[in-house]
Amino acid sequence: MCHDKHQIISHYEKSIVFVESLVNITEEQWRTPIEPGKWTVAEVIGHLTPWDEFVLNHRLPFLFTKESLPKGPDVGEVNASAARNSRAQSKEKTIASFTNQRHQLIDALYQIVDQQWQQPFTIGASELTLHRYFASLVDHDLHHFSQIQRVLKNVGAIKWISSI
Repeated sequence: MCHDKHQIISHYEKSIVFVESLVNITEEQWRTPIEPGKWTVAEVIGHLTPWDEFVLNHRLPFLFTKESLPKGPDVGEVNASAARNSRAQSKEKTIASFTNQRHQLIDALYQIVDQQWQQPFTIGASELTLHRYFASLVDHDLHHFSQIQRVLKNVGAIKWISSI
């Protein structure tokens, strides 16, 4: 397996361990905003799932074909809907949804041949490689995971969660 592919898949596997470890925090900690006036831990985790689904179903199947990429959804609408869903459902359901979707994405990434990881493709006006595309998604995850770790450390829950 090429190094780039391995790095991305490794991150996604570690992200599952990290998110699954959040089952150990209290409901109050799960519903704590990452900063005043910002999303809660629940909402941050919940908003990742629809984006994994979008990448899996509306990006990966089209990247190396002659077909046009489907238009992306409205970011604000997807995030608002995901936040609402995360507020309404249990911690366990949000975590399970995340892990199930992330496992599906990992399975799809394993199916991509190594040579395609450096093959250029275009999204809008941007030319990317699969590695660069997923590296930006990994950076997005890490940004949010560090926010979660920071707030949970502040409320004394850091000992219960896995590091990423």
